[in-house]
Amino acid sequence: MKEKNKSLGEFSRLLDILDELRVKCPWDMKQTNDSLRKLTIEETYELAEAISSGNEEGIKNELGDLMLHIVFYAKIGSEKGLYNMGDVLEGINKKLIYRHPHVFSDVKVSGASEVEENWEQLKIRENKGYKPVLSGVPASLPAIIKANRIQEKVRGVGFDWENREQIWDKVAEEIAELKEEIEKHDTESIESELGDVLFSLINASRLYGIDPEAALEKTNRKFIKRFNYLEKETLKKGISLHDMSLDEMNVIWEEAKKLD
Repeated sequence: MKEKNKSLGEFSRLLDILDELRVKCPWDMKQTNDSLRKLTIEETYELAEAISSGNEEGIKNELGDLMLHIVFYAKIGSEKGLYNMGDVLEGINKKLIYRHPHVFSDVKVSGASEVEENWEQLKIRENKGYKPVLSGVPASLPAIIKANRIQEKVRGVGFDWENREQIWDKVAEEIAELKEEIEKHDTESIESELGDVLFSLINASRLYGIDPEAALEKTNRKFIKRFNYLEKETLKKGISLHDMSLDEMNVIWEEAKKLD
């Protein structure tokens, strides 16, 4: 209860601070939804970076920055007479209760997978009239995240493999089609088939419970660490990477792999 009271008190204080900033600070006074949009995206990526690096202090700080943006958008909505922070919170509270009937009602589920399926079904039902299943996927999402979200959405309505092992036949099929287009030297077709390969691999990661974005980022970090070692070791020996053969580089690269 003490922690909850502190949270409510600090949240109220944040609302008061922003109210004052909107009438006294020249920068805050001129901000709009459009001007904040890019900054919000930047803050979201900074939070993601802190999470990826396991920086708990950074996560705390970035959550605060992102919270400010959420409150800011609600304040702008209030000034327009459209909605306020209370409306925003009321909306998400109602949504969470509606989409968790296994918690707030008598619906039974067998596990997290069924919760996800029910979530997508409930989203479809709560929309008045027909709304395409994929209409809720933001067009501006990064491609990997978007592909993963598309696959999750269609899974919610039953469009998915019966057994996850089946995906590997699809991956092999897409790779074979990519090789065919490479032999034809058709750049446009190669791009298309490469996209299909990536889409199928992202689908595989979903089926095996792996976040493809996180997996790729771990590989990025691993590669950077190994390449930095390679570069540092060659400099110690007074050798330029440009003067080394790939085989010579691979010897040091293998050393770097042992340090992971």
